[in-house]
Amino acid sequence: MNRNFFMGLLVMLSFSLVSTSCSNNDDDGTNTNDNLAEIQQISNTVELGTWVITNFMDSGDNETHHFTGYSFSFNTNGTLVATNGTEIVNGSWSITEDNSSNDIDFNIFFAAPPDFNELSEDWHIQSHTNTKIDLIHISGGNGGTDLLVFEKQ
Repeated sequence: MNRNFFMGLLVMLSFSLVSTSCSNNDDDGTNTNDNLAEIQQISNTVELGTWVITNFMDSGDNETHHFTGYSFSFNTNGTLVATNGTEIVNGSWSITEDNSSNDIDFNIFFAAPPDFNELSEDWHIQSHTNTKIDLIHISGGNGGTDLLVFEKQ
């Protein structure tokens, strides 16, 4: 056999190894395509209209009253604005996939004031519809469970 044949065979084998090692499968067998579609759907939902907090339980304590009268706008650029007509509180939000648990997280961040800072967590989405989002966060420090519910106005 000639040298060109062996070179061609070597190139084909190399290509085969590269294409096999660049597989698009996840190591744990999970399919993130479903999560990506759900993330996009939830993002589209919250970006439409304004939302209010109808329940905020902080480690068993009902703290909903801190947010009475505030409307929340989840903007497409990742900013989150809460207003009660006289005060404006700025924050940020995102929805991401938690690769360690294959869950979807609803991330909220407010630097201040302290009541709004309590909302700053990577919340797990328990359920969602076009008008309601139920979130939960289990603290790693004290093991307390926080619940947060947004409903569309």
